[in-house]
Amino acid sequence: MLPRITLLALALLPGAIAHAQDRELSSRGELVDGIAAVVNDGVVLKSELAEETQRIVRRLQAQGTQVPPQRSLVPQVLERLIINRIQLQRCERVGIQVSDETLNNALANIAQHNNVTIAQLPQMLAAEGIDYQQYRREMRDQIAIEQLRQRDVLARISVTPREIDEYLTRQAGRASFNMEYNISQILVAVSTTATPDVIAAAEKKANDLYQRLKAGEDFAQLAVTNSDGQQALEGGSLGWKKGDELPTLFADLVPGMQKGQVAEPIRSASGFHLVRLNDRRGGDPIIEQQVHVRHILIAPNEVLDSDAAREKIQGIRQRIVAGDDFATVARAVSDDPGSKNEGGDLGWTGPGTFAPEFQTVVDGIAPNTLSEPFRTRFGWHILEVLGRRTQDTTEEVKRQQAALAIRNSKLGEETEIWMHRLRDQAFVETRI
Repeated sequence: MLPRITLLALALLPGAIAHAQDRELSSRGELVDGIAAVVNDGVVLKSELAEETQRIVRRLQAQGTQVPPQRSLVPQVLERLIINRIQLQRCERVGIQVSDETLNNALANIAQHNNVTIAQLPQMLAAEGIDYQQYRREMRDQIAIEQLRQRDVLARISVTPREIDEYLTRQAGRASFNMEYNISQILVAVSTTATPDVIAAAEKKANDLYQRLKAGEDFAQLAVTNSDGQQALEGGSLGWKKGDELPTLFADLVPGMQKGQVAEPIRSASGFHLVRLNDRRGGDPIIEQQVHVRHILIAPNEVLDSDAAREKIQGIRQRIVAGDDFATVARAVSDDPGSKNEGGDLGWTGPGTFAPEFQTVVDGIAPNTLSEPFRTRFGWHILEVLGRRTQDTTEEVKRQQAALAIRNSKLGEETEIWMHRLRDQAFVETRI
């Protein structure tokens, strides 16, 4: 089994994109590498394809999934690289750029999940044979793609309170509501402009795959070699989903399935789906240890450096200790736009809400005590804990999860359609 950092890197970086190499090729006019595919005005290099194929093979081996033959695996990997390249080209056209601050915050989160500091991350990656600078480039690309998907797909999806109420009404009394399901899928995609003959061929392929699965063939291996879904190279795994987070397409089907069962192909706008229930587990009431916090933030800027910001927050603290009202001062001077108008009040929050350095101060201070100034990546703060409580948040979480489930049920389908539309509109010439 590969160490945790490698698995995380693989999960976060599904496509090894090498823009610098592409630009070098186009600017010098020299053939520095073989071309696996031409994608609009860019290329996918054979070295990229080989590197990504090796990465996928290592991951499949670590997961215990049988590695498919190269003749089946390589086209799947190439298609993933092509899709990534198309999306990155669109990022450039619409002006999406990932700032160093955004990138560094993402890397800091990865470091935290691996119990190291961001300064230790390059060494950790090097121990796994991963070049840190390349890792940064690939991470920047993946963040850009996620921002593109939010722009093109997520931003167009809305969830109304009425939809949430109707969803919860439908779910009421269902045993599946508090259950969690681990599911996988194989998607045989069908373009929105497909002819009846193409649709019939896709349906036949889906039915053939279903018969092979019934005969005992490995689901993950067939997904790697045959699925057109985003998770194909992860063996089709969609991971754990709460009953109220299941995609609408599967919501009525999965709760009635047996562990290990594969359902017959299901038709949707994006194609034919084969879903497998890998496992299930029961849900319990959600009890949270919550804290009520308010704070004031002074953020350094072009005029106010960090030392000056610290002096300013220290002066603000002295004013409050001397009797000034915290909320009034926060409304006047705080640089946190999200809480400023609320007098710095962040409300009742559960674990994991705050940045780690902020959470450390919250955890270490008694209620109704004003903290000393402290620094986070956002600037200098003072905070006050107004109270702590143990709260049953099951109903609140149900509404949040219902909204998320509705959004995700729309998002999954819309993302597949969007990706296939981008693919259909692109000029792609494969050369392997």
